[in-house]
Amino acid sequence: MAARILIVDDYPVARTTIRALLKWHRFDVCGEAKDGKEAIQKVIELKPDVVVLDINMPEMNGIQAAYQIRQIAPSTKIVFFTVHDSPQVASAMHVFSNYFVSKSAAGTELIPMLNRLAGISGDKRPDRPKSRRAAT
Repeated sequence: MAARILIVDDYPVARTTIRALLKWHRFDVCGEAKDGKEAIQKVIELKPDVVVLDINMPEMNGIQAAYQIRQIAPSTKIVFFTVHDSPQVASAMHVFSNYFVSKSAAGTELIPMLNRLAGISGDKRPDRPKSRRAAT
C-alpha cells in the first residue's frame, strides 16, 4: 500500500507541481493545504503517513505546524520541503521533522527520500496493478 502524502505549500503552482511529480511516481496524494493552520486540520481529517511541508507560509509557518503535527499525530513523518538549503538550516529542522529536502533538489532527492519512507527499495517506481483484458 502506498504512503498517503499531504502536500503543504502556500503557492498553488508548487502544490500542483509536487502533486504531479508524486502521482507520476505512483504516490497516493491524499490532500493539499495552503498554510500551517490548514495543514493541521488536514492531518486530523486525512491522517496522512507523510506531510511534505514548506517552511515559509502565511497564517502559520511550517515550523509551528510541524510542532503541532508532532503533538496530534506523532507517527506522521514530516519532510520539510523548502527553498532554504544551507546545512545549518537543515540541521536545525531535524528537531521538528524526519527529513529535509531543498526545493532546488526536488528532482533528485524528494522521490528517493519518499521511497525510503515508504519502504520502496532503490529508485524504482511501485508496481501498478496490471489491467485485466477481457477475452475476445
